Amino acid sequence: MHGIVATLKIKDGVQAEFEAVANGLVEQSRQEPGCRGYTLWRTADASTYVFVEYYDNAEAIDAHMKSDHYRQIGRQLGAFLDGAPELKRLVGATS
Repeated sequence: MHGIVATLKIKDGVQAEFEAVANGLVEQSRQEPGCRGYTLWRTADASTYVFVEYYDNAEAIDAHMKSDHYRQIGRQLGAFLDGAPELKRLVGATS
């Protein structure tokens, strides 16, 4: 199992618009081959969001990052960001 944890800081006052666009990415990404889970979380700090993603393997992550919807929606999400996202790629430590 492979995963990604992506933490994003969002500009004040645009949370609802961000969530609408981000949830479009969630819905489309869940349909990808090899995607086991894709969820958007909001932290106690209303300006911080976290995508938690699970995939069968590294190839599925690479395919996700090259997908048309990821690239299109990713550009749209950029307008809401307050700084660069923090991405962590994960590899399962258990079988």
